[in-house]
Amino acid sequence: MNILKRPFRKLKLGHSSSGDSVPKKVDTDSAASSVNGVGTPTNGHSNGNGNALAGSDVDSRRQSREIINAERERRSLDKQRVKAEAKKRETMARIEDEKFLEEGPADMTKLYKPFSMNMSKDRTNEPRILFKDLDFERMDGELISFRARIHTLRRLSAKLVFIVFRQQTMTIQGVLQSFNPIEELQKENKGTITEQMVRSVEHYPSETIVVVHAKLRKAVKKVKNATIHDYELDVIEVHKVGDLTEHVPFTVYDAENINRDRDDIEDDEDAESSLYPSASDTPKGADTPRDSTPKFSTPRSSTDMIRASTDIIRRSTIGRGSVDKSRTSMDVFGARSQRSLPQRVRLNNRIVDLRTGPSQAIFRIQSGICNLFRTYLDDQGFIEIHTPKLQGGATESGASVFELNYFGRPAFLAQSPQLAKQMAIASDFERVYEVGPVFRAEDSNTPRHLTEYTGLDLEMALEEHYHEALDIIDGMFKNLWKGIYTRYQKEIDLISEFYPQERVMWLDETPRIKFADGVKLLIEDGWVDEEGNPPKDTEDLATRAEIRLGAIIREKYNTDYYILDKFPASARPFYTMPDPSDNRYTNSFDIFMRGQEILSGGQRIHDAKFLEKNLKAKGIHPDTMTEYLEGFRWGAPPHAGCGIGLERLTYLFLNLGNIRLASMFPRDPKSLPAQPPRLALRHEEASTTNPPWEQKDYEELSEDSADANGVVESRHEYQPLEKLIANYGDAANTSWLDTRYKVWRHQSTGAAQGYVVHNNYAIAVGEPLCAKSQVPQMVSGFLQFLKEEHKELKPLWMIAGPQIEEYLGEKFLWRTLGCIAEERTDPRNNPASKDKDLARKIRHAEAEGMKEIDLPFGEPVPEDLMQKIDARVEDWKKGRKGTQVHLTEIRPWVDQQHRRYSYSQGPDGTIHAICVLHQLSAQNGYQVKFSLEFPNAPSGTIESLILHSLRSVAAADPECKQVTFGTGAMPTLEGGRNMGKTKTKALRKAYEGINKQFKLTNKSEFREKMGVRNEPVYVCYPRGGLGAGGIRAIMGFLEDEG
Repeated sequence: MNILKRPFRKLKLGHSSSGDSVPKKVDTDSAASSVNGVGTPTNGHSNGNGNALAGSDVDSRRQSREIINAERERRSLDKQRVKAEAKKRETMARIEDEKFLEEGPADMTKLYKPFSMNMSKDRTNEPRILFKDLDFERMDGELISFRARIHTLRRLSAKLVFIVFRQQTMTIQGVLQSFNPIEELQKENKGTITEQMVRSVEHYPSETIVVVHAKLRKAVKKVKNATIHDYELDVIEVHKVGDLTEHVPFTVYDAENINRDRDDIEDDEDAESSLYPSASDTPKGADTPRDSTPKFSTPRSSTDMIRASTDIIRRSTIGRGSVDKSRTSMDVFGARSQRSLPQRVRLNNRIVDLRTGPSQAIFRIQSGICNLFRTYLDDQGFIEIHTPKLQGGATESGASVFELNYFGRPAFLAQSPQLAKQMAIASDFERVYEVGPVFRAEDSNTPRHLTEYTGLDLEMALEEHYHEALDIIDGMFKNLWKGIYTRYQKEIDLISEFYPQERVMWLDETPRIKFADGVKLLIEDGWVDEEGNPPKDTEDLATRAEIRLGAIIREKYNTDYYILDKFPASARPFYTMPDPSDNRYTNSFDIFMRGQEILSGGQRIHDAKFLEKNLKAKGIHPDTMTEYLEGFRWGAPPHAGCGIGLERLTYLFLNLGNIRLASMFPRDPKSLPAQPPRLALRHEEASTTNPPWEQKDYEELSEDSADANGVVESRHEYQPLEKLIANYGDAANTSWLDTRYKVWRHQSTGAAQGYVVHNNYAIAVGEPLCAKSQVPQMVSGFLQFLKEEHKELKPLWMIAGPQIEEYLGEKFLWRTLGCIAEERTDPRNNPASKDKDLARKIRHAEAEGMKEIDLPFGEPVPEDLMQKIDARVEDWKKGRKGTQVHLTEIRPWVDQQHRRYSYSQGPDGTIHAICVLHQLSAQNGYQVKFSLEFPNAPSGTIESLILHSLRSVAAADPECKQVTFGTGAMPTLEGGRNMGKTKTKALRKAYEGINKQFKLTNKSEFREKMGVRNEPVYVCYPRGGLGAGGIRAIMGFLEDEG
């Protein structure tokens, strides 16, 4: 907190000045307004009568600041020049290396030439080996060929690089050294390992797929960073199979190693559950990380909303200085400093996560579970069936079923194969099982539930008692446990390194406990629910009760695995057979492991009349299940069965803590978010989804030339920024037309992102100019650009919308906070009809003879009129005092094609005010870009002109639904994602001080009179990115001395 306070005191001292009146500017881009002045600094009246007092001490401080700023600017320019020269040398060297690869002697390039995209030209049947099949002692010294991914690599010198190759769960180290003797190669493969080859390979990003020829040899010393410790590879050939067009957000190497050192997590509120918890972090059935949804009106949409996409240019280029690191976006996004990867980050980038060793092991074990399930039941005389997943009625509860339109008729996704299994028994198949999808429309966001999972179901005819089925199920599970521990011990050991667990305990004779007896055990233990009520033997048990009962039974019987029999009828579906001696209970059971249910089953009703009676009692009309009921009307044998959730069984057996880790691509209530609609573009020729060079079949990229900064330019011309703003823009994007902004362009789409470099920070402003579906890719691409081109700068993001806020917060754990909002209004509303003070001001302007004049839209502004208005703007600037805080410069004549101009003129021809509306995307309408009231203007002039401009645009453009005044400050700061209470409290206090000093909300108060509504936008930053320096950078960027 003290760290934050000191710069604010300096900020106040540095800008202390006084004044009685300040002419105003309604700069609608600004995040705040004038520091000094009476009334509304940015939107109030301006009469040009400022009497600012300036003392000698103020002048002295100002001169000192100017000297300091000049020195900073000089040092900054020197750094930029050195950096540009280094970048140019690096780029030219890379171009020379690429040219050498294409045109150099064959014997010097053949060993590392990339394979063509379509490899199906020749088939040489070259033997390629799998790491798991290596016989190290026998093959020591032999040449081998294999395909693998680059797990990580480390550059030791220009001639030597270590590469770790990965095949699924196994890794081995390779050594690539230039001019290494390779006499072992056959004559036709002779070549030379050059420095160019080493330089090219060392720039391959992690996760690149390569085909390698190498000699297996005994390692000089034990290799710690690979699963194969005693052998390594002497690399001879490395051929890239394909380019990564996007950097991965984290590498498999990061994911498997980052959590081994967790002692430097930044603070307690950041210590969220990681995907690989420590033993102390992970109790049985541990919950998922706490929800960190922002309080600031942020909708919590799906976290698998967006695929991970850190864009890289089609060629693989990484700064030379970073080649000894794993090529990843982690350090850009701030997660590396946290040194842990929370579950949501891993699950949101599932494809990369599935490449990790523990994930590979989990799904190998899951495959083994299915195999053991099938083979055991096959041996017991069962046959596998496949049943439809479209049904005409709900199996169990209509509230938990997905309804869909089936050719104009209602249909449902099957909640289970229950009905079809029973129909198969009625068809005399006797014993059947199925492995297939199950759908449950339950809005439950817990670690135990999914909306789609894989069911292991079986059904069998009975001879005498439903325990015949229970005996087979019990035997199947015991066979399954034994089989997994026998076949997959290596995988279990690997998983245990990341998910601490104990071996499942079971008994030769499984405890079979009646439901009522289980309830008695809980009552004797003193267990009560949240409201203090003990469990009832006629009602189902809550999850907490089940977990406690499992602990009691483990203590009593020394087993993790037991059966709870005779469930109450209230907890079972309509087709369950009641207990013959007490109809409050049923012939049904659940099987539990580690205190949680893994199976539900029992005997089914096979009598048609009794079944129909139960069906009606549950509120299900028999006509919706005609096909199902026919089997029982035509006669069916007594039968019983069960259903098992494969994912739940896997995650409990391996003690993963979250069922999503046992689902390859998990589906929960937050999955499958709505896609934003594609909006009509004002300039189709400036689309980013179908850029003009693709329309003209231009080559996507060019590498023919590099500018002074070493940046390779493309042959094609990007879409004009002005047209991109009209297609996709919002208020903040119009600021990018100012000279102080830099604009990054995405090479393959032409999308744009504006930013400013200030005080060692790269401050991104607004959202990328591109289609909504491309936003994640552009955000990641821009951050990757900052990592490569501005490694010395810390990134900050101002005025980020909800989509970017969620993406940065959920994907990469950036912190987010809300203190600003887009202030929008409906141009068809007339706020003067509700505000008497506003109406009075407008009447006064009319009485003074003010006349509002509109210029034709899209036509150039007459030169003489521009000169008159420019002269009045200069009068406005001369009267301005103190520090102004805003995003944009006063340049009204930029991009006249997309601007609407209106001005107020007095009876004597004097121009007293100007209002400029800038055309934005069709969705966002227009922005009140500038509204300036010049000195000596009658009261109410600017208010009258703004309302006139709004009415004019509404009449001229019927499609315009809203107009924005730009961003305005909110009265308070609210913490968003990944913000702890302590940090939020400190920032809130700091914000209150800045708000009070700079009168940030004055402009918003004026806009309220114009009927605006607020749409929250956010400030986002990586962990450790918004200390005192970050706040000073933002304020310094926004300041403008009067």
